Amino acid sequence: MSANSDGDAGESTDGGYVHVPGEVGDDEGTPGGGDTAESEPEADGFGRKGWALTAVLFTCVLVIPGIIYAYPYAAGALGFSFFATYLALPLVPAILLGLVAVWSMTAATRDQ
Repeated sequence: MSANSDGDAGESTDGGYVHVPGEVGDDEGTPGGGDTAESEPEADGFGRKGWALTAVLFTCVLVIPGIIYAYPYAAGALGFSFFATYLALPLVPAILLGLVAVWSMTAATRDQ
């Protein structure tokens, strides 16, 4: 049996329709017929949360280790011993990352 035996030889199941985005009946090529209420919001960059996370990560990855490396006795000015400096300074990134994680999760679930 050949493929042409059904009588539909040369015809597709969609009747020859080909969708071209942006044509008549397609409101600016947006999905769903141009209903902007259900479309994705415009991206506005990082926003406040993104920049806060970036600042905390910068501090945790570069600033605190840089202080420990370049000025190991920097915390001695605050009364810490050399040993306590290596215990106290790594707590700063841990506390900052923990606070940002809690803040971002409460901000993300506030809308629900």
